[in-house]
Amino acid sequence: MPALVLLLLPALVMVALLFVHPLAQSLLLAFRIEASGAWGLGNFEKAFSLYAADIALTAGVTVMATALVGVLAIAVAGYLTLGESPRTLAALRWIYRWPLFIPFVVAAQLMRTFLAKNGMLNNSLVAAGVIEPLQAFSMLDWRGVVVTFVWKQMPFAALLIAGAMASLDRSTIESARGLGAGRLRILVEIVLPQVKATVLVALILSFVTMLSALSVPMMIIAGTPTLITVDMAWRVASYADYGVANALGFVSFAFSGVAAWFYLRQGARTRASA
Repeated sequence: MPALVLLLLPALVMVALLFVHPLAQSLLLAFRIEASGAWGLGNFEKAFSLYAADIALTAGVTVMATALVGVLAIAVAGYLTLGESPRTLAALRWIYRWPLFIPFVVAAQLMRTFLAKNGMLNNSLVAAGVIEPLQAFSMLDWRGVVVTFVWKQMPFAALLIAGAMASLDRSTIESARGLGAGRLRILVEIVLPQVKATVLVALILSFVTMLSALSVPMMIIAGTPTLITVDMAWRVASYADYGVANALGFVSFAFSGVAAWFYLRQGARTRASA
């Protein structure tokens, strides 16, 4: 037992110093008004008066991106599990993982060149005769953030879900095929119910990752409203206003806390059924 404690002690100390202590200090100082040294909700009142639209946009963008990640990841994983064309399967396995190796900051720069008014998307549509040059539009706003988040996070979720689908007993799938069920029906009624725990975990991890991203909204959205990670960086870098930044961080942590509650509840259910 003492040897086990000694082995765990360095890891516990690092977690306490580098994660628990800064997090607790940030959450605590969100209630401290630096100008007067008093404690209260002043930082939250200022944060909501200045950035209420950004808080709403952050929640909307992350929820929408998470939903799209789920739909596309299930579609990719489902085809990898139930698809019958060897060439398509090989191409899909080779292509869909590439965004995993691209950092968020590089993904944001790629999307800037793709979604700008004079970017590759509009140039391709003009060249194909779909739109006129004067009809070119920019998606460097919340839509660009959603596209970037989905493109970057979908392979991660698909990798987890495809692994869970690959571990299923295929006898039920083959039995359904033998009875004439189509691939979509097999996916929805047989495969998904057996991997719903993995789907939930993949979406929660994707939600938290997108909620904490700074480079993507900073590089994609030129004006306002924007995401609260940009506001937090702005309050610290331009005003040294750590109080409002901590209050925004508290709001972001509350969003993450909701996702963590679903994650822990799912883990408890899994252990109870084991």
